Amino acid sequence: MASAKAVAVIRARPWAVACFLLPALLLLGALIVYPIGYSIQRSLFDASGSSFVGLENFQDLFTNEATRKALSNTLIWIVVAPAVATGLGLIFAVLTERIRWATAFKLVVFMPMAISMLAAGIIFRLVYEQDPDRGLANAALVTVHDTFSGGAAWPDARPRPDTGLTAQEDGAYLVDATARAGEPVLLPLVGVKPADASGEAEAAPAAADPGAVTGTVWLDFAPGGGGTQDVIDPGEKALSGLKVEAVREDGSVAASATTGDDGTFSLPAEDADGTQLRLAAGNFTAAYNGVEWLGPTLVTPAIIASYVWMWAGFAMVLIAAGLAAVPRETLEAARVDGANEWQVFRRITVPLLAPLLAVVLVTLMINVLKVFDLVYVIAPSSSQADANVLALELYRSSFGGGANQGLGSAIAVLLLVLCVPMMIMNVRRLRQEKKR
Repeated sequence: MASAKAVAVIRARPWAVACFLLPALLLLGALIVYPIGYSIQRSLFDASGSSFVGLENFQDLFTNEATRKALSNTLIWIVVAPAVATGLGLIFAVLTERIRWATAFKLVVFMPMAISMLAAGIIFRLVYEQDPDRGLANAALVTVHDTFSGGAAWPDARPRPDTGLTAQEDGAYLVDATARAGEPVLLPLVGVKPADASGEAEAAPAAADPGAVTGTVWLDFAPGGGGTQDVIDPGEKALSGLKVEAVREDGSVAASATTGDDGTFSLPAEDADGTQLRLAAGNFTAAYNGVEWLGPTLVTPAIIASYVWMWAGFAMVLIAAGLAAVPRETLEAARVDGANEWQVFRRITVPLLAPLLAVVLVTLMINVLKVFDLVYVIAPSSSQADANVLALELYRSSFGGGANQGLGSAIAVLLLVLCVPMMIMNVRRLRQEKKR
């Protein structure tokens, strides 16, 4: 009935209707229809725009390594990011019905939506810094790692060339000479910053013990310079906590000891006499510095995580609104019938929210096709090609070094084609909701 009245009004006053619609139609044509038409036209010409090349730009799009990588990453984004954000939004929405401080929780989760993509990119570029002193992610990982696994005593220590210590493939250092009981061994090392060894005691010569193989490991560097190489000079610091092993000819370890506060060690003569001493590789293992988040392997998952951080709040708010409309009688009836909370969630809550979840999922799929700022800001230049997506490749192709707006327009057309099925799904979903 209402639609019939609307048709009658349009027929009676077509000019009045046209006047009301004209401003919107002009804006729609100037901002949407014309850019789409021009992009399609421009995609059929070369970089200069003067020569018609047909579908060559689209062929280049699927054969060029950079654009293929951008396409594959974009598909990863479409599959992973919306699903994770929607899933977290659903979990958060359900949890907010169970906690007293639901409003504060929603505020905290939704707050990232108030931050621009550029600002979020800068924040996560700092979060993913490799240096644990600057990057929050690696600072947390290093703290947990170091809690359960102690680091090497002196990772930067090394012998001077031609001092009788030979580097091994595993990072250990083997003494060339054979160890003898009663003949103290001197193992001078360098490479340690004096400031790092400032808290160590002064090195002391090991005692000559006929019943043991003894020696000293120390920092062969005298404060202020001077001193004699391979000699323990006054003021030179001991290197404590180093593991010294007595190695047989077959490579097996006969005995081991750890240097004391004064750098000395002692191995029983019955085990170590006639063996070769070795400074274990574990003494020189580089300190754990966390994960290379922005390296070629993890850069895309890391950026997707930052996107989820921003948009999970959006999904939560929409799903929470739909959850508020779910009939409580249905949920209570299921509980009365003996269903546990997981069964209620899986068999009742999720099916009832399925139409809304589909809308949120499709909306985020369309949104991720436009992701540009996060990838551009977070990914360093060394791994930006590995994190490349279509929106960023569009910018790089059109306005970067190549300045090929023909290829850039072809990418824009591809993005439009990818958006169309999702838009159709949303329109159909809205029509179905209206019929209900």
